[in-house]
Amino acid sequence: QPVEATDDAFWDQFWADTATSVQDVFALVPAAEIRAVREESPSNLATLCYKAVEKLVQGAESGCHTEKERQIVLNCCRLLTRILPYIFEDPDWRGFFWSTVPGAGRGGGDEDDENARPLAESLLLAVADLLFCPDFTVQSHRRSTVDTAEDIHSIDSCEYIWEAGVGFAHSPQPNYIHDLNRTELLKLLLTCFSEAMYLPPSSDSSSANPWVQFFCSTENRHALPLFTSLLNVVCAYDPVGYGIPYNHLLFSDYREPLVEEAAQVLIVTLDYDSSTSSSPTVDGTTTGTAMDDADPPGPDNLFVNYLSRIHREEDFQFILKGVARLLSNPLVQTYLPNSAKKIQFHQELLVLFWKLCDFNKKFLFFVLKSSDVLDILVPILYFLNDARADQSRVGLMHIGVFILLLLSGERNFGVRLNKPYSVRVPMDIPVFTGTHADLLIIVFHKIITSGHQRLQPLFDCLLTIVVNVSPYLKSLSMVAANKLLHLLEAFSTTWFLFSAVQNHHLVFFLLEVFNNIIQYQFDGNSNLVYAVIRKRNVFHQLANLPTDSQSIQKGLQRKKKTPEPISRTNSQDGVSMEGSRPAAPAEPGTLKTSLVATPGIDKLTEKSQVSEDGTMRSLEPESSQPPPDGTPPSAGSDGEPWSGEASHHQRDRRRLSSASSSGQWTPTSDWVMSWKSKLPLQTIMRLLQVLVPQVEKICIDKGLTDESEILKFLQHGTLVGLLPVPHPILIRKYQANSGTAMWFRTYMWGVIYLRNVDPPIWYDTDVKLFEIQRV
Repeated sequence: QPVEATDDAFWDQFWADTATSVQDVFALVPAAEIRAVREESPSNLATLCYKAVEKLVQGAESGCHTEKERQIVLNCCRLLTRILPYIFEDPDWRGFFWSTVPGAGRGGGDEDDENARPLAESLLLAVADLLFCPDFTVQSHRRSTVDTAEDIHSIDSCEYIWEAGVGFAHSPQPNYIHDLNRTELLKLLLTCFSEAMYLPPSSDSSSANPWVQFFCSTENRHALPLFTSLLNVVCAYDPVGYGIPYNHLLFSDYREPLVEEAAQVLIVTLDYDSSTSSSPTVDGTTTGTAMDDADPPGPDNLFVNYLSRIHREEDFQFILKGVARLLSNPLVQTYLPNSAKKIQFHQELLVLFWKLCDFNKKFLFFVLKSSDVLDILVPILYFLNDARADQSRVGLMHIGVFILLLLSGERNFGVRLNKPYSVRVPMDIPVFTGTHADLLIIVFHKIITSGHQRLQPLFDCLLTIVVNVSPYLKSLSMVAANKLLHLLEAFSTTWFLFSAVQNHHLVFFLLEVFNNIIQYQFDGNSNLVYAVIRKRNVFHQLANLPTDSQSIQKGLQRKKKTPEPISRTNSQDGVSMEGSRPAAPAEPGTLKTSLVATPGIDKLTEKSQVSEDGTMRSLEPESSQPPPDGTPPSAGSDGEPWSGEASHHQRDRRRLSSASSSGQWTPTSDWVMSWKSKLPLQTIMRLLQVLVPQVEKICIDKGLTDESEILKFLQHGTLVGLLPVPHPILIRKYQANSGTAMWFRTYMWGVIYLRNVDPPIWYDTDVKLFEIQRV
């Protein structure tokens, strides 16, 4: 039966009960009942939502001074968290919160301005007020009786920021009740924002989330202190328990749920497609003219705006140290098992770090200015190595690689990688003595050779990162040099080259790595030069790759006979690092959420050329007309021979479509010739031509079989004047686009969906943004 909105006795029973927890609410209000009310008595559901929001608004107005008021606010909060997903899943209800409720409640007739607000706006503003409510969610500054309690409208919430850090120096006394109350309110906020989960993924980036849009607009007077509170709470969190190992076993940590919730709310509010807007440039002005004072610089999402405008060194230091400390937490775990509380929100931290670098270029430069960037790099490599065999963590693999791609576009990142790698993080990789660059190459090799099938789309990205840093690598270890040659050997087998339309791009990337190191860093890289000489037959085979149809067919059949070349091991690879555990596949029954496809490397990056003075200028992609079907393109037809450029792709796609009606692509001799003629082998062939006879002569003269003598000779050798003129250094820099913006949105909501199990806010609701699969 419909119940009148004025029947307070009936409605109050939903929130007047004192002893409920959010878990109780979820147990007492089953999904089937919510759906039944939604279908059979929609007016009751509408009234319930309206009354619950009204109670929150009243609580925010009064400042929640009594215990009873606080209880009512928390209960309404839990009830709305329970019901909202069922409103979002039904398209007919989705607009409900954006409609106004005419004259209901407030004494009927008099329509004041407040009533004209859509329900969603009233709800969001009430939650924002409640998050700065003295003695409820923040420490009161007044020590006095209830009569002179602070007026909620006159307080300046900037004085009540939750934690010291960016722009705020005072660290309030920790109060676990306040932490619990904040956590419940943030859970409700996150549930409001989750309407995005119920819309299918679209490439149309203009579909901004109206809840986030309103909450992060100037309408929310608490936007700045809230943004600062969320950021500081996350970056100041130290899960170790005041530096005393095992301390977390004695005291329970009330901060952690708050920090997780804060991290999730923060990344959702920063979900903003920077490729479509006039995003702030490095100095904080927009790309418009500097004189346009009409509208503030940057996007109208204030959270993105504030994030892009942080600029003080000490703020950057605080953020970077905090993120690095939390990302390294699982690594500390492996030294002293269970010594520290193990955090689970590293994926949210990676998204946050990504947003910081993407929206705030000054932060990116700060990160790369010192070797602190390595404190981010090592945990990322640890996560990549650890997740490589687990189907359910393919999203984590992508975001880790995206971050490294973004960093590798800056010269300083390549330079930092030369720092010796001495901290030993337990990973199942070969033991080596060398630099962080060696670590990166060895982990990438491990991902490519022993990750699962679904990581193949990432190979382009992994090799692009290595290409980007290669001109700066002063001395690779023998282990890393062998790994690079092993990849070239695997990728240049005829079977692999002929079996898919873009496989040859991987060979082009690897040859570019060798060329960069030989041209720019020959002096310190005797290990790599020695490895190239030892494996010279791989280069000769590439130069003599057969292009006639018969050989192509033969090459394709060879796969069935030969074992996968990737599994060969080098003698020294047997030893793994101590304490290492190989990557475990996903536990059976693990849930995972699907992801939209990521754009190809040519869409993800734009090319920049490094000039003599170290500055970069971006290269316009050549607009070369693709040749008509069937004619092989001439060697110079696309501007950059080994680039995997767009024209390559268009041509490859056309070949794909014209190959055969069944849609099965087949390699042709024209196609092989089109790219074989562009293989950048000149530098390496010249090097082999000069050095091989000299090395052979030493071996014969001295009867040598000892590597160290040959390496000594190579160390003192020089090829000045013998190699072709060095090519300009090309860097493929990440560029934002709507494809990646959509990928981040599905990934982020997928993580949030899977991480919120207690209570299970979105389980068993009809989510449209991604699919949920059992591994």
